[in-house]
Amino acid sequence: MVVLILGLIVFLGTHSVSIVAPAWREHMVASLGEGRWKGMYSLASLVGLVLIVWGFSLARHTPVVVYIPSAGMRVVAPLLTLPVFPLLVGAYVPGKIRAIFKHPMLVAVKLWALSHLLANGMLHEVILFGALLAWAVVLRISLKRRPPRPAPNIPVKRFNDASAIIVGIVIYLATVFVLHRLVFGVSPLT
Repeated sequence: MVVLILGLIVFLGTHSVSIVAPAWREHMVASLGEGRWKGMYSLASLVGLVLIVWGFSLARHTPVVVYIPSAGMRVVAPLLTLPVFPLLVGAYVPGKIRAIFKHPMLVAVKLWALSHLLANGMLHEVILFGALLAWAVVLRISLKRRPPRPAPNIPVKRFNDASAIIVGIVIYLATVFVLHRLVFGVSPLT
């Protein structure tokens, strides 16, 4: 469990610099240059992610039950994750999805984490998904209170939203029917 928690600290800590130390972040970007900052940020994030995956895998060998989800949640969770992938794709494609949800990636993370908390009750699962849900909520509150950073000016094309939805649903179906079992050893449908 220690490795999982350490991974969450590194990963979410890296992703929380803008929340807790925005002036320091801006100073580092100015002194290092945006490219080097992004490189260091990406490396730290990758280290955190590797620790999370490793720690989660280790924790699965000694599960501790926190709660037992109801059988109905096994049906609700896959339905709740349906919009996750279209929102993730829509976060990178300018269009109405980005305009309506403001931060579609954070909405996707919140839905994904919540659905996994509803369907899983082991301690390592509660720690992982609970931490990600809490982080996404705190980051969204933080984003409401600070001025937005300039975004790249990518033109909105006619079919961006439809493309995001179609690609997202294809990724969702591939994940539900193949990838989740292949990568995590568990089908979300059982």
